[in-house]
Amino acid sequence: MATVHNTSLVPSKLELLTAWLPRQPWYRGSGTPELARAGGFRLDDPAGEVGIEFLIVTDTAGPDVAGYCVPMTYRDAALDSADDALIGTSEHGVLGKRYLYDGPSDPVLRAELLALVRGAATAQAQTTSDAPDPAVHVGVAPEASEVDVVRVLTTSEGAPAPGEVSVPWRLPDGQQVRGVIALVRR
Repeated sequence: MATVHNTSLVPSKLELLTAWLPRQPWYRGSGTPELARAGGFRLDDPAGEVGIEFLIVTDTAGPDVAGYCVPMTYRDAALDSADDALIGTSEHGVLGKRYLYDGPSDPVLRAELLALVRGAATAQAQTTSDAPDPAVHVGVAPEASEVDVVRVLTTSEGAPAPGEVSVPWRLPDGQQVRGVIALVRR
């Protein structure tokens, strides 16, 4: 199980995402986003080398609130052939320099997300070590071969369909909603 350190990250994840997010083709805003953490979870790398986090953020810069799922991996060295997926580097108060990558470009995240959908991995709490996150609901699909991340979030109700992963997140007014953040490619 991954250890979650209660320490500083400079620059912070939100600072890095504020610069990175507007350059993404799926970003719905214009100008500089005003981001807030709204939810998320972690997955464990069985080798214990790569941090994996699915961060949910809301952007209140525009007239309508937008929610985004930003899967990220954290590495102690640059990932070969992934310069275009680098969100940025940051100094971790315990682990030192970290390279933060857009998760779908990282083979470790792709493998663990697929394991989650197949029922072979367990979602972990975002801020607590060694704690499963029961709020992450998975429509298990044992035969799944590829999973896509849903970047721009919408709300949904009910249990996820087979091959879907749904999570709760908070809107800026404090209301908790739920939506699908990943689904099996069909």
